[in-house]
Amino acid sequence: MKETVVFDLGGVVFNWQPTVLLRQALPARAVDESSAQHWVREIFQTFDPDGNWAQFDLGNAESEVLAQRIARRTGLEEGEVMAVIDGLAPHMHVKDDTVALIHDLKTAGHRLVYLSNMPHGLSHWIEDDHPFADWFEDGIFSARVALMKPDPAIFRLTVERLGVRDPAPVFIDDAQRNIDAACALGWRGIRFETARQVGDQLVRLGLLPRRS
Repeated sequence: MKETVVFDLGGVVFNWQPTVLLRQALPARAVDESSAQHWVREIFQTFDPDGNWAQFDLGNAESEVLAQRIARRTGLEEGEVMAVIDGLAPHMHVKDDTVALIHDLKTAGHRLVYLSNMPHGLSHWIEDDHPFADWFEDGIFSARVALMKPDPAIFRLTVERLGVRDPAPVFIDDAQRNIDAACALGWRGIRFETARQVGDQLVRLGLLPRRS
């Protein structure tokens, strides 16, 4: 049976390790794991839908404006914040084992789409520098619809705009809050830890054949 599988991108298809990014981009600030975690919280404001970075993901602020706002709020130099922003694309290398899983799902006949919290600049980079059309039929970037996970509205928009007719599409994301939001609307969620673990769960759901 052909089903729809919805992929998150950062942390699932592309590498996303914010403490590693901060230690690379801000070595004088993120001198160890503890200080790196501190600056991750300060810069990304992970659970704040009204935070500076959320506005970036929503398409409401470009890079320079984001750097100014974060610098004012945190005491960092604007150049330091820009170093983090400029370091995003080099940090987000493709996870080859996830791409292999994508191809397995496509071979099995399933429909693959994406749903990602992603600002404009990174969205263009992802589309232009990767064989995106080979991986996914369609998808939604948060900055292009001014909505972001875990807002239930973006999941409803995904169903409507992408023509998801499955009563319970499978959603793969590395953030539990996003999985919870999707499951509250009747989706089936798999929290990404490794491609192997996700593959095993897809086998149990009947979307992939059992491994020999």
